[in-house]
This record gives sequence, structure tokens and C-alpha cells, in this order.
Amino acid sequence: MYKLGFIGCGNMATAIIGGAVTSQFLKGEEICVFDVDTTKAEFLNKEYGVNTSSTVESLAENCEFVVLAVKPQVFPTVLPQIKESLNNTTVVSIGAGKTLEFIGSFLNKKTPIVRVMPNINAKVGASMSAVCKNDCTDDIALEFVKGLCKSFGEVMELSESQFPLFGVIAGCSPAYSFMFIDSMAREAVKNGMKKDEALKICAQAVLGSAKMILEDKENNPWALINSVCSPGGTTIEGVAKLQSEGFDTAVMDAVKASLDKDKKL
Repeated sequence: MYKLGFIGCGNMATAIIGGAVTSQFLKGEEICVFDVDTTKAEFLNKEYGVNTSSTVESLAENCEFVVLAVKPQVFPTVLPQIKESLNNTTVVSIGAGKTLEFIGSFLNKKTPIVRVMPNINAKVGASMSAVCKNDCTDDIALEFVKGLCKSFGEVMELSESQFPLFGVIAGCSPAYSFMFIDSMAREAVKNGMKKDEALKICAQAVLGSAKMILEDKENNPWALINSVCSPGGTTIEGVAKLQSEGFDTAVMDAVKASLDKDKKL
């Protein structure tokens, strides 16, 4: 019996397995994987020492937790395949947009189900993940899933109704952050700095700034902004320019646009 199984061995599954094994949350031998592309499963076997399964049914039958790491549109095909093989197994979904009710409609009524929404930063062990569970899932199972999430970042328990908004601010914001960092670096290049040097400087500055917000007991970004802005200095000049160009509004509009799109999917 394996502790954790994965149906699908794509980028996110690879990141989660890497976090779990590297952090020693689980050993590779406690994990089993399946993918129709056997080369992906074989890679994880060689990289992290995980086991491989030849069928989804066998994997579901022999794992305490099974992670659905396939595209959400494949769920209606995969879930009926594993329905009768689940043996007090908790099903964990990382598929965007598919609710607990939707997943449960393909399984037995008493199947424990946990939804997890990680983001791309799981690849570097810095994901922000959200979790929620159905009524059939006990606290022990939920705590295991939360522990798994902590092996590749941070985790927060949220009501399922907040998942669309979480998906936008946690899932889309890395792209916004990449744009911000690259824009600063490109201006540095215009002023004579090498791009790789500029990117490292900007990325580290943003990383440190994020850490300051997380560690700020008052949780007040504007207080931190004010602490950096000396009277008549360069920072307040840049901040004023960003505000005059509609920086705040542009970011808020981007979040709204992403959320509106999510509602249409």
C-alpha cells in the first residue's frame, strides 16, 4: 500500500513530488505514479525513486491518497475508471474549475475529496496553495494534504466559494510579477546594465519585498512604502509616477479581467 498516488506526471505533479521527497515529507518509495506517457512516469522513477503503475485502477486500489494531476477535461473519463477501485482512498484534485460536487458526481457518495489549488511557484518550492474538503473527509486526511502542500510552499484553508478569486490572485499574479520584474530590468538595460544582472537585482528585490510584507506584523504594505520614501527622494518620485500613470488601477483591472474570464470558463 502506497501513501500517495498520482494520475498524471506533468509539470505540477513533478513539482509536488519533488517538494514532498526533497523536504522528506515522504520517501519516494511511498509514492506511486501513472501516466499514459510512460516516459514521464519513468523519469520520476529515476529522479525520485517513486513506483510506477501500469493502470489507473491498480494505482487507485493501492494508494491512501490519489492526486488527479490530469487536465480537468479528462476528469469525466478518469474518475469512472477508478470509482470501484478506491478503497477508503482520499481523492485529491489539483484541477482548476472542477468543484467538489462535480468530482463527487463521478464517484461513490462517501468518497473523501480534497481540492487543492497550487500555483506555478511550486516548481521552486514557493507555491501558495488553497485547500478545501467535502463532508466525507476527516481532519486527519485534510492535515496530510495540507502537510503535502507545505512541502512545496505555503497553504491556506479556504471555503470553496473563494477558490475562483484565489485562483486569480495566486494563479495569475506570478505572470503579473514576471512582467513587473522584466519591465524594470529592460529599463535598466536601456541605461547600460546587462539584462541578466538587472533581472537578478530586480527579482531579488521583489523577493525580499514580498518577504517583508509576510513578516510585517501590522500587515500594512503602505507603511512599508512610506518607510522607503525619503522626502524629496528618488523612490517617492517613482511612486508618484506609477500612481499618475494608473499603476494601482491597472493592477486592479487586471485582477478583475482575469476573474471575469474565470467566470465564463
